[in-house]
Amino acid sequence: MTTPPDSPDALRAVLFDSGGVLVRPIGGRWNPRADFERTVLGHAPSITPAQFTAAIGAGDEFFATEVSTPDYDDYHRLMLRHLGVEPTSHLLAELRRDVAPSVFLETYSDVEDTLEALSRRGVRMAVVSDAWPDLPELHGGLGIGRFFEAYAISAVLGCDKPDPRMYHHASTALGLAPEQCLFVDDDPELVAAAIRLGYAGRALCRDATETDVPRIASLTELLQFF
Repeated sequence: MTTPPDSPDALRAVLFDSGGVLVRPIGGRWNPRADFERTVLGHAPSITPAQFTAAIGAGDEFFATEVSTPDYDDYHRLMLRHLGVEPTSHLLAELRRDVAPSVFLETYSDVEDTLEALSRRGVRMAVVSDAWPDLPELHGGLGIGRFFEAYAISAVLGCDKPDPRMYHHASTALGLAPEQCLFVDDDPELVAAAIRLGYAGRALCRDATETDVPRIASLTELLQFF
């Protein structure tokens, strides 16, 4: 008899989305980074909050029209031009300079304890995220990078979820079949796509949102599968 995909006997790994599952932005905004206004004001101190709001809105539209994760410099150039600020190489470098991840990101309260418990149980872990290439370094700065053996990152692979390549890159890197991996994302549609590809899946709905796909309300619920 075939072992069901959600059976503890079948599962060997968890593939995590990052934003909304593992980490969230301090202040609630993913892009641009929380220090964007402060950095720009250092070069153009007369920019008003209303101007920043309009420029960030233009940046959001830019993201919405891109088929894959855009280049940071292109994104910043667009917003700077909306602000009437010259996108000099110096300013662009400032906007993408390395800062401690704790300046703009934090982990959810259930993340580290769950990852520790999964690790103690020998569960393999990877990340599947629509993100920029520096995601492993960001996770490392937040103290969780050590748990993940592999990353499938849209800006590296040139595709976004639900492209099958995103999911398959992670499971292949772990040397596991889809049915041996449980995919977790805060977007139920992306979980549904993983399930259609043969992965087990759970939508993480911390706010108790109803969904047609199997869901969990906290990462700690993953421990029941291992």
